[in-house]
Amino acid sequence: MRTDSKRRVEHAAIRVNQACVIALLILAFVLNSAPLVAFVGLVMLVGTAFPAWGLFKRIYQHILRPAGLVKPDVITDNPEPHRFAQGLGGTFVTLGWLALLTGQPVVGWALAWLVVGLATANLFLGFCAGCFLYYQFNRRGVPGFRHSPIQGE
Repeated sequence: MRTDSKRRVEHAAIRVNQACVIALLILAFVLNSAPLVAFVGLVMLVGTAFPAWGLFKRIYQHILRPAGLVKPDVITDNPEPHRFAQGLGGTFVTLGWLALLTGQPVVGWALAWLVVGLATANLFLGFCAGCFLYYQFNRRGVPGFRHSPIQGE
């Protein structure tokens, strides 16, 4: 399906989100804090279901950007793959939290570190694994994955 080339995504907000996820999950590991893992998972899932309510996005919009600490980076892009990636990450973090609660710390921390690794790859290398999956599903005609990558303008 052809997409509207006028779609815009604020990539600075995405990078702030990734940095917060990385920092908080590493802190959770250092502190061995399952509640902090739960908090990160909840923030990610709420931000996926209700993008305007995303806590890390709001920190960017209301604190970091107005203070000039992070500059806007709005580009032509589809928001759906990024929401899918965040939802997938939030699901893995939440499953990690549940594993921690049920006495499976290796599984719990492995899932948390998986999200840290993928968020780090996106933040520093620009590779979004969730976006890649989204577009692969789109290419294969999986229902719900209706947006194709936007071609250069």
